[in-house]
Amino acid sequence: MVVASPVSERSTVVALMLLTFATGLVDAISVLVLGHVFVANMTGNVVFLGFWFVPHSGVDMIAAILSFASFLVGTVLGGRFARHFDYEVRVWLTAALGTEVVLLAVLAALAGTGVVNYHDNGKLILIAGLAVTFGAQNAAARQFGVQELSTTVLTSTLVGIGVDSRLAGGTGEREKLRYSVVLTLCAGAMVGATLTRWMVAPVIGLAAIVVTASLAVFLFGPKPPAG
Repeated sequence: MVVASPVSERSTVVALMLLTFATGLVDAISVLVLGHVFVANMTGNVVFLGFWFVPHSGVDMIAAILSFASFLVGTVLGGRFARHFDYEVRVWLTAALGTEVVLLAVLAALAGTGVVNYHDNGKLILIAGLAVTFGAQNAAARQFGVQELSTTVLTSTLVGIGVDSRLAGGTGEREKLRYSVVLTLCAGAMVGATLTRWMVAPVIGLAAIVVTASLAVFLFGPKPPAG
């Protein structure tokens, strides 16, 4: 069942775009720093799991399995939020995205203070925490039924670009939105990859700020037109 957004369509897109940007930030960290594993885009991890029986594949299988399992835990958590707070969309979003902000802030603090050393097995704590966080985010974004804006996966978006393009005999419907989603995720990854050359914890903190901005849009953005 699709949930009606508490804000206008444009504001909803902006909020989901911010979550997509946060995805790019954290996947840049997980791939480049935490052992070549995804914490938000599970398609890559499923492929990695297929390398299980291939010797010397270069993939940290423990990290991949942990990320996959933690992401599923996050989706369950996100589903519980959606059903428990279904009486008021803004309450649900506050609980879901607020929890995400808290988790990201805690992980940033743990990494920044050295409590969690991401250069050794401590990285598994960050992987698990980030995967839970973005599993819950994906579950929340899914409730709005905007196929292009799952905030973590672009495969269907890219398919839509091709299938509905004028080259394929289509009308180019939603083309601007789809290209914007691709560029937003790419921009998040670029910023994350650039910053991880010097820092890690602040990038996670930046993701928390971006998610907070998304929540603010959902809470204070203009309401959809009546009728």
